[in-house]
Amino acid sequence: MLFSSFTFLLEFLPATILAFAAARRHSSRAGIIVLAGASLFFYGAWRPIFLLLFAGSVATNFLLGLAMENPSRRRAVGLFGVALNLSVLGLFKYTNFLFDVLKGTTGAALPHVDILLPLGISFFTFQQIAYLVDITRGARIERDIVSYTLFVSFFPHLIAGPLVHHAEMIPQFKRERSGRSALLAARGWAIFVAGLFKKVAIADNLAQFVNPVFAHVDAGGSVGAQWAWLSILAYTLQIYFDFSGYSDMAIGLALLFGIRLPVNFRSPYKATSIIDFWRRWHITLSRFLRDYLYIPIGGNRLGAQRRYINLMLTMALGGLWHGAGWNFLIWGALHGVFLVVNHLWRAGERKPSTTFAPLASSWLLTFLAVVFGWVFFRAKTLTGAGQMLGGLLGFGGDSAYASEGVVRVMDLPLLVGEQRLLLIGWSAIALGMAVALFLPNVPQVYRYREYRRKPEIGAFPNWRPNFIWASLTALALVVSLFGMWQRVEFLYFQF
Repeated sequence: MLFSSFTFLLEFLPATILAFAAARRHSSRAGIIVLAGASLFFYGAWRPIFLLLFAGSVATNFLLGLAMENPSRRRAVGLFGVALNLSVLGLFKYTNFLFDVLKGTTGAALPHVDILLPLGISFFTFQQIAYLVDITRGARIERDIVSYTLFVSFFPHLIAGPLVHHAEMIPQFKRERSGRSALLAARGWAIFVAGLFKKVAIADNLAQFVNPVFAHVDAGGSVGAQWAWLSILAYTLQIYFDFSGYSDMAIGLALLFGIRLPVNFRSPYKATSIIDFWRRWHITLSRFLRDYLYIPIGGNRLGAQRRYINLMLTMALGGLWHGAGWNFLIWGALHGVFLVVNHLWRAGERKPSTTFAPLASSWLLTFLAVVFGWVFFRAKTLTGAGQMLGGLLGFGGDSAYASEGVVRVMDLPLLVGEQRLLLIGWSAIALGMAVALFLPNVPQVYRYREYRRKPEIGAFPNWRPNFIWASLTALALVVSLFGMWQRVEFLYFQF
């Protein structure tokens, strides 16, 4: 069930809000039971059979946590639990990739297995791995199955994140007094609509300049420089507005129930270094990779050389987390190289410059590195990635022939003409870049506070719902509703 669907907006969400409000009047326990039940229903709405897998995963990890109460077997149970979670994830997500690797290296006749990937399996698996690892480090064991189930299944973050931590979420569920208020609900609804607008009105329309071009190059076709740059820049903006829009919607939905989720994006395309980029992009995944992979394998404690190896390994595995394929592995490894180069540069830099020209150069270099990385992330084949890189670098063959091949697989250009379509595309990219670079991000606009202990972050002195904000929210909602007919899935829908 997509957030950007009429079923969710007009049926599921109103019913859940009303049921939660009625239950909360009885007790906070009744409220979290309703939320847990609604979240399980939400997960099972796509493929009910996968609800059995999800419920089994939740129950197994909850019981493993209880079994770790005995200090003498805590580490052994924890290692078994982590291995079990990774095995299930590997079975569904990496079986065919491993078979392809084995076929390529040994020549073994291994079959291709048709496996449908369960929704959000990477997210709920990693969250539960973190829970088990934290118990081995001395964290509190959760003994309430309802609170634990809601921590894993809470529908705003269930399918595409943000990756949440049990220590952040479970205490919020157990509060006797709800953090809900009219102001909080208004802020949550406004943030949700802003995220919906980013996804439906911006990301989904940019997809029209991305999908046909990449389909063309993945099929072996060449592409001219103009179409190559138009397509990859459109994708650069599409994935940002799609994923950050989803994260904004998740934050807004959670606020409707008095729950605060972590911010997952802080204007990453404003970054002036790759290090800065990864502090702004998919923040909760960066936190997880740091705390549960990079630091455990040694971090920066074993010398500079080992530090860079650890960075490379962490980013390569982070790439594989996004998808089972060589393209994702290359994307992750490429960012590992970028991070190593960035750290080496900083180690040799005497004093970072704060003047405009060096900062602008740093931003441009960072942005281009990210853009070239997205080629491997988006292309479905290495051939497609190679063709796109060739087009970007001006080696895409005859430009007119390449453009004709791209246009042939697009429906809209046949109606409006290629040159007019190019003008529309570049105008859309210019507008999207202006929004990403010069406007505050959604949490800043609405002065969203992640946790009670943290101050509000904002670009405006004091956000309050008023007629102007209500009108802007209503307009964004109407535009989004008209755009929802496209029904474009979230890019992280089945990670």
